[in-house]
Amino acid sequence: MNNLLKVALAQISPVWLDKEATLKKIESSIAEAAAQKTELIVFGEALLPGYPFWLALTEGASWDLKVNKEIHAHYVRNAIQVEAGELDAVCNLAKEHSIAIYLGIMERAKNRGGHSIYCSLVYINEQGEIKSVHRKLQPTYDERLTWAPGDGNGLQVHSLKEFTVGGLNCWENWMPLPRTALYGLGENLHIAVWPGSDHNTKDITRFIARESRSYVISVSSLMKRTDFPKATPHIEAILEKSPEVLANGGSCIAGPDGEWLVEPVLDIEGLIYHTLDFNRVYEERQNFDVVGHYSRPDVTKLTVNRERQSTVAYTD
Repeated sequence: MNNLLKVALAQISPVWLDKEATLKKIESSIAEAAAQKTELIVFGEALLPGYPFWLALTEGASWDLKVNKEIHAHYVRNAIQVEAGELDAVCNLAKEHSIAIYLGIMERAKNRGGHSIYCSLVYINEQGEIKSVHRKLQPTYDERLTWAPGDGNGLQVHSLKEFTVGGLNCWENWMPLPRTALYGLGENLHIAVWPGSDHNTKDITRFIARESRSYVISVSSLMKRTDFPKATPHIEAILEKSPEVLANGGSCIAGPDGEWLVEPVLDIEGLIYHTLDFNRVYEERQNFDVVGHYSRPDVTKLTVNRERQSTVAYTD
């Protein structure tokens, strides 16, 4: 039935800062989900190749510290350049299995010189086409020491059966105006991706669902002290202050009434499945529609700049 959508939440750990090994793990998860006739699979923020946990463990804000420079260089080398075709294998799997994908990556953006990295959320449709790359608008706190701020180009939504899907990275989900930008495009299935931990997902997931009268899927990764590869630069310095658990998951789903369909799942690696019924969206929009009958555009209105930002414009 066109009103039903089977989804998979991929709560997995990266092979930290190893893009090739993490890609293989992602591809394996896609194949596993496809075998269960899944139509949409979602991976967490910065999963490919991993979240910059070292910043809180190695005096990340210290000026000109060699340990942070060398780990950062390693991070950039393992970031993804979309234009170079580094997601081609993932796109091919999407096409082969007719499965849509949201994937959190570290992007080494070619149109910004190719040296800075962006926390980006990539949407790949069932035909294996990359339809949007959303660069996180505002990295959070210590993330700003290694991630560059993004732009509004990726504030896009996509049709998937009867659903209209859109997504944001981590604390962007707390930003009312980016949420509104997606609501205004007709979003009714919101994707929120996180690096991990239920303290992020347990409140905002239900809040967005209730505010928007949409389904909300939150997907987090996992990370334990034992997940740091031994070959990581300055691994001893990272492990010296590392807790045993850095990200405990917390992936979950809330329905358009704001109630749990899947409560936050903790400390379990694997795929979490659920089937969504689009009719529930219409039912909950009956009494509240944040950009429809319950809006007042004559009083308040949002303007969104979706231009892809670049330092230089060339005319040849």
